[in-house]
Amino acid sequence: MKEVIEMNKEKFKIIIVIFIFSIIPACGLVYTNIKTPAPTLAIQTNAENQSKIGKASCTSYVWIIGIGDCSVAEAMKNGEIKKVHHIDTEIKSIFFGIYERYTTVIYGE
Repeated sequence: MKEVIEMNKEKFKIIIVIFIFSIIPACGLVYTNIKTPAPTLAIQTNAENQSKIGKASCTSYVWIIGIGDCSVAEAMKNGEIKKVHHIDTEIKSIFFGIYERYTTVIYGE
């Protein structure tokens, strides 16, 4: 009976690990480099074209230090954008998040 309980504990641990990794979208433990569209519900997206690009980034080192401004306002300022066409995000993570970089990319005019 004791062996059955131990085996069930191991199966339960495996199921929990699989569940945790299944709810983390596109996350690699050693390296992640993904680009996704950002929700623009709070942004007035009335630009007709995307002739300008503005970027703003923030960086995290060893889970201790986080620096930068990756806000939409900063990206618009950097690209001299007045009207937003759409917004993307770029996320880069290396080895369990020891180094992470989050970039907001804005396209507009």
